[in-house]
Amino acid sequence: MTSAGSSTPKTRGRRGDRPMVPKAEFESYYGRPVIKAPSWAATDIAGYFFLGGLAGAGSVFAAGAHLTGRPRTATALKVSSLAAVSLSAAALVHDLGRPGRFANMLRVLKPTSPMSVGSWLLSVYGPAAGVAAASAVTGKAPRIGALGTGAAALIGPAVASYTGVLAADTAVPAWHGVHRELPYLFVASATAAAAGMALVTGPTGENRPVRCAAGLAALADTAVAAAAERRLGMVAETWREGRAGTLLRTARVLTVSGAVGAAVLGRHRGAAIASGLALLAGSACTRFGVFAAGIASAEDPKYTVVPQRETKRT
Repeated sequence: MTSAGSSTPKTRGRRGDRPMVPKAEFESYYGRPVIKAPSWAATDIAGYFFLGGLAGAGSVFAAGAHLTGRPRTATALKVSSLAAVSLSAAALVHDLGRPGRFANMLRVLKPTSPMSVGSWLLSVYGPAAGVAAASAVTGKAPRIGALGTGAAALIGPAVASYTGVLAADTAVPAWHGVHRELPYLFVASATAAAAGMALVTGPTGENRPVRCAAGLAALADTAVAAAAERRLGMVAETWREGRAGTLLRTARVLTVSGAVGAAVLGRHRGAAIASGLALLAGSACTRFGVFAAGIASAEDPKYTVVPQRETKRT
């Protein structure tokens, strides 16, 4: 017997009418993943994400320090950016297996491919960062060094953000579902890391701008991460549970505490170093946490099978 005006069978109980619709189940054939999880190694690729972000944002900070008369901070950030991009490229090549595979990606430029664009960005950014660092350390060719500093600062934001586009361009639910937010999250995280590096390596007399930047980066990181979790809906479980959840919660604590420490106690050398290390560690945890969430979402059919929706017809 159906209720008037309804085509859905209902049963009457103590709590009123209830539609006889089975609960949604999320299954795949033999419980196997619906999509193939990326074969990327966590240490290589999550490290590549983190180090590239640190390098790109660090070059922007280095240019700012150079222009505002903070030479020691500028030199430290130029050197750290060169070291970070070199390690980032090494991690990428290690994951690829052979250096020749990276060279092969430079044979053509595909604007629609984040990997192709990213490879070209690294190949242009790396030499610019190298020129800037070499000139700053040796004191030679200051004009050429200034050109390298400016070029690295212009390319730096793209280097810091393109890995977010790269991850979001996959079919991995925990990444693709936040294709709008992920690049911004990576930029905020990179900014926090660069501010942390400046606090660790630069003198306290020159760190006021990076202390402000650390606070803004922490606010942006927290806000964008929250927006990403809201957009993901059920898939946000992968950001809150397991290894990814632990890493991302740790990242929030470290990033916020580092920013607060820098703002309040950053004029003291010991506190500045501690705050900077917290910001660096928080940024690394963010990249490794997002990576772990993506792998978890790809391996669980619950997040890749289109859910059945319970509907009521009136």
